[in-house]
Amino acid sequence: MAQTPEMSSTPAKQLEGVRARIAAAARSAGRDAADVELIAVSKTFEAPGILPVLQAGHLLFGENRVQEAKRKWPALKAQFPDTKLHLVGPLQSNKVKEAVELFDAIHAIDRVKIARAIAAEMTKQAKRLQLFVQVNTGEEPQKAGVSPKEAAAFVAMCRDDLKLDIAGLMCIPPVDEEPAVHFALLAKFADELSLQGLSMGMSDDFETAIEFGATHVRVGSAIFGMRTTA
Repeated sequence: MAQTPEMSSTPAKQLEGVRARIAAAARSAGRDAADVELIAVSKTFEAPGILPVLQAGHLLFGENRVQEAKRKWPALKAQFPDTKLHLVGPLQSNKVKEAVELFDAIHAIDRVKIARAIAAEMTKQAKRLQLFVQVNTGEEPQKAGVSPKEAAAFVAMCRDDLKLDIAGLMCIPPVDEEPAVHFALLAKFADELSLQGLSMGMSDDFETAIEFGATHVRVGSAIFGMRTTA
């Protein structure tokens, strides 16, 4: 029986398509696709939806909420122990201990209290995570992230006072603005701060992000399909 588009458009197939698009975008930008890490954002999806992507060999995933990740990922990681898990959503101070236990990277360090708590907890657990500072490039009051004018001082505080090894910067552009402007701004900040990591670009704009130097793209719906919940 011939497959319909719905039947063939599985998460594994969509993963393959996203990888091809990353490779093409990297070529177009004169970059090596191996320098772009694909974070498959599996928030709101349960194990049956995630397993096909793991079985296809993809081992880097992102989650937005500590409690959701804690509920579903220990069992998945038991089956796929080489999996790396990144927290790509905001972190509350009362979840820092669990976040450091469960995740391999945190992408949304955005205030002194959280940075201090992460530093203390990593010391306590003798564990080092990959850390990104979130910059609110659009200066949106409802969105997390340090303001652009405070980014340099905040990164300096993390490095000098807390001795955190900051891997890079992260941003989420405003939905009604051209993302390229925000990706260019984040890349400029990273260059000025001698940071290599740029966590930017999601399902709708990751190819543009790659053009501006993204090292980590956070892709959810283009792999897993549309979410029914936030």
